[in-house]
Amino acid sequence: MEKTLALDKAYPLPLLGRMIEKFPEKFEPAMWWPKSDETEGRKQPKKVATRGKNGWSEDLEDEMREVIEVIKTKDSEDYMRLGNLALKVNKILAISGPLLTGIAAAGSAFLGHGSWAAIVAVTAGALASTVNTFEHGGQVGMVVEMYRNCAGFLTLLEGSIESTIQEGDLEKREEGEMFEMNVALKLGRSLSQLRDLARKSSSSRADGTGIDEFASKLF
Repeated sequence: MEKTLALDKAYPLPLLGRMIEKFPEKFEPAMWWPKSDETEGRKQPKKVATRGKNGWSEDLEDEMREVIEVIKTKDSEDYMRLGNLALKVNKILAISGPLLTGIAAAGSAFLGHGSWAAIVAVTAGALASTVNTFEHGGQVGMVVEMYRNCAGFLTLLEGSIESTIQEGDLEKREEGEMFEMNVALKLGRSLSQLRDLARKSSSSRADGTGIDEFASKLF
């Protein structure tokens, strides 16, 4: 806990290999890889005619597109929502703690000038202690970073899948079955579970309903 509090006091640190803001204006996924045209301007992956080369088929491409769709509409969206909420809570706590401490200090300076000063000092001091305990003991700032890292991981996975299926030369792609297995492992699923997820996503979109399952089972 002492090391954690020391890190928080010295923040921001290059924890991800680059300087990051403690209180950014808006919540964004962590990006620890070099930006490229594929990551800056996302486009819908184009269908490439596949003829069983290098382990790829049209069914596998469609499966990967459905996986991307689930990640975007369920996992990434949920992490963005929770991340924005945690960021707002962290900002409120970071402002409230010092403010209440200052009020308590000001109230204690007027002790002897009336009972109200003692009440203000004690109340503000108790609230400041509660806020600081919750902020540091609950590690709200690290919860924000956890959401940001998880959202970044999913963004990286989306980009990896998109760039792979956009590659027109099938021989330059990673071998299809191996790529499918890697995606399944990164999402904490077996191959059969990954294929079931793609089928559920496809049927849900055909029915005009949202899928009730997240892509990742790891976090």
